[in-house]
Amino acid sequence: MTETETIRAGLVAQAEALAARVQKIEAHLRGVDRDAPTDWTDRAQFLENDEVLEALDSHDRDALTQIRDALRRLDAGDYGVCVDCDVSIPAARLAALPTTTKCVNCAA
Repeated sequence: MTETETIRAGLVAQAEALAARVQKIEAHLRGVDRDAPTDWTDRAQFLENDEVLEALDSHDRDALTQIRDALRRLDAGDYGVCVDCDVSIPAARLAALPTTTKCVNCAA
């Protein structure tokens, strides 16, 4: 397997895992059988849990967008090139942050 194929496989696996998690969170938040508790302390906890799930959903959606953008860059042949200075992003940085669009200097 080439380095590009390895990167693509890793990104696809991450995207699939995130998409599944987003789907589960959304299904839970939309659940029709989710009656909010009537006790005010239980209701507060219920709403707080939903806020946490909504934050996780937002984070996961952002990460999914970044992964899809990285896959598009791979397809276009632009993956691993800094969007600001057009310098190749070091392989170690891409291994640590596979969705990065900037080299270390430009990211700083």
